[in-house]
Amino acid sequence: MTLAEWPRRVAALAQFRVADMDEPMLADPDDHHLRRVLRAREGEEIVVTDGQGSWRICAVGASALTPLSDVGNDPALADTTLYLSPVKADRAEWALAKATELGVARVVPLLARRSAVRLNGDARTRTLARWRRVAADAAGQCRRTHDLLVGEPVTTADVPDDVCVADVAGSPEWLGVHAVAVGPEGGWESDEWGDDRRRLSLGPTVLRAETAAVVAAALMSFGAGGWGFSLPGTVMGKDEGSQ
Repeated sequence: MTLAEWPRRVAALAQFRVADMDEPMLADPDDHHLRRVLRAREGEEIVVTDGQGSWRICAVGASALTPLSDVGNDPALADTTLYLSPVKADRAEWALAKATELGVARVVPLLARRSAVRLNGDARTRTLARWRRVAADAAGQCRRTHDLLVGEPVTTADVPDDVCVADVAGSPEWLGVHAVAVGPEGGWESDEWGDDRRRLSLGPTVLRAETAAVVAAALMSFGAGGWGFSLPGTVMGKDEGSQ
């Protein structure tokens, strides 16, 4: 993607996922949303993507889409994973949407001992379907062209050894971190993680669970290089970083 292409994508009415980039066609719910909810007019531009990094500008027609640009390809995201403990109401979905916007590659529901939300039976199926839809909607809103992957729920005992844990007494060194677990409203049990597990701080204050998830997503995405910055040796001019 070049900087010249980005403003046009941002200015487009919306972004939708399609199965075929050569002959883009919206799914019925997306077509309804475009024409009835957004009230798109003929000739207005939208972005279509395959969810694997490819994108294209199209014009809205009376009954179909007309491609206006060649197929472009965005670079792959940094390989990052957020282990997210479900929280009550829609706060987990809010955190999931923000993680999508921040460039996290994968979110895995984490069932900690103090998790107030349990994913069993039909609730598991409904929650995963809802999370995947929220992630898809957030990807369209932020013009992300790589799908956020929502994994199957795991317990803390199933989390790989190289995954870090968010902890108030942890280290502030986030550079190079690619996976982190964020706890539920009640925090972690004292013996829930082994003594050798790497712990990372989210700052000097106590955060709500959903806020902690967003802070962890931002720090991890930045530290893993997912924002396109070269962290070591970066030098800012006087005007840069002054805001």
